[in-house]
Amino acid sequence: MKNKTAISSMVQTACYAFAAVLLTASCANDDTTQNEKEQKTEVPAGTTAFNGFSQQGSATRTAIVNHTKGAGASVNWSNTDKIWVKDNAGTWNQSNAVTFATSNKAQGTFALNGTYSQATHDVVYTNKAIAAGAQPQVEIKSAQTQSAPNNFDHAGESGDCGIASAAKNGNDYTFTLNHKAAYLCLIPRSSNPYVNRSKLIKVEITAEDDIAGTYTIGANGALTLASGGSKTITVTTGSGFAIDNSSDDMSKNATYAVVAPGNHKFRIRYWLKNTTDNPDGPIEGTVTRYVDINCVAGIMTDVTANLTLNNYDGRNYYQWDAQENYWFGHEWDSADPWQPTLNTHSYSTYDSQGNAGSGIGHYGHYGVSDAVQSCVGLPNANEMTWYGMKGNPHWDEDELWTIMGHLYKGGMWILKKTYISGYTTEYSYEGPSSDFRRGNVGCENTNIVSGLPTVIDINKYFYLPAIGWYMSGGLYAVGKGGRYWSSSSDGAAHPEYLSFDKNGVSIWFGHFNYGLYKYVFE
Repeated sequence: MKNKTAISSMVQTACYAFAAVLLTASCANDDTTQNEKEQKTEVPAGTTAFNGFSQQGSATRTAIVNHTKGAGASVNWSNTDKIWVKDNAGTWNQSNAVTFATSNKAQGTFALNGTYSQATHDVVYTNKAIAAGAQPQVEIKSAQTQSAPNNFDHAGESGDCGIASAAKNGNDYTFTLNHKAAYLCLIPRSSNPYVNRSKLIKVEITAEDDIAGTYTIGANGALTLASGGSKTITVTTGSGFAIDNSSDDMSKNATYAVVAPGNHKFRIRYWLKNTTDNPDGPIEGTVTRYVDINCVAGIMTDVTANLTLNNYDGRNYYQWDAQENYWFGHEWDSADPWQPTLNTHSYSTYDSQGNAGSGIGHYGHYGVSDAVQSCVGLPNANEMTWYGMKGNPHWDEDELWTIMGHLYKGGMWILKKTYISGYTTEYSYEGPSSDFRRGNVGCENTNIVSGLPTVIDINKYFYLPAIGWYMSGGLYAVGKGGRYWSSSSDGAAHPEYLSFDKNGVSIWFGHFNYGLYKYVFE
């Protein structure tokens, strides 16, 4: 992005400038992973005027406008914009607020006190005051606010900055302002009806290194973190942007952020608010995407995202090692549905304990020690202890998912077995003398991390949704906790399972006729 400015002199201590501004663009996709004209204006006597060429702006500081995907943007002077110029004595002086000679805010004038007669004068654009004798700084804000879709009038307020060297040319000075922040344009879309019925209320951008804070602006424009570093930037969108577009539509929801330059590994969480699809009322949660971006100073990077939700199969609840699912023949989406789809404590005679031990149909498999039917291939009880006790569980309160026609959030991230030191099928986490495979033993881990694993480590984990469970025909704790079968039983009525909620993970023994979820761990 370049801001080209000319400065001309009216009196010995007054000069004019104008600027043409263009921001180049690059593209990233988190689904996989661009006229100088002089015009004099009346300024107060005894001041110097920098007459800057830009475009229509807002009243907050520079506004980046006219951006189209992959094709760059223009940068406007805004009504309260000011610049800093180093005078003959080496003192940074701040201009008055910009004024405009015409209704086209592509050209603005900045009046400054001080003497400017050297061959060159340094120019800085920033949202922070420059103290006497200090190096210029800029604050790239961790909390940014966007007023409308596809509107980047918050650029200057959020941390846009630039430097220039104004060169004397006869009675004029000219300079090109080189912008030194980097910029993201987030362009989500979705064909998922739950997402389409939601509003985008904010975007949370997290990196492994600092991307916001107060930065010192070097003589060459390089930004060096000085204080207040933050690895997260959150852009809020007021009442929310529509996200009912199945293809990119910047007018619907394009969301902008100023970020520190650098090669960043980003986690981008699109926060949605949905008022129709959760049984308990309005729900706010996230759809998360990961993307690596080399954020270059002065470059706008477009990040597209197809926001989908994981949908979990309501037919995947089973009594232990039964041949068929818990509601076999009467599933929620069958011709004769009996299966509850909402949390309830109601009893159903369908969950009969008759026929115990047959392992036929939906009845649990009583009397075997190792699964031979539906629970074959699941972790055994020893393996479950390694996942629960040594898998560094992280409770994620926010990620959205669906099951049986409803929208929920909440689940647990657990290390994949490859990354669990000592993992084995032959004994529990307690050591070679401990074998959980024959039931009636348990353990509990309450040392739960709240929040997601780090951006760098996320691929070492797998996710278990808080899918709930069935017992006596009632559905329990969907969105609050989950229970998952192992392949092990004591040979009688007590198969082992892994259970979790936000407070902990446990491995315990249950009854063969519980209706728990069947899932092959990673």
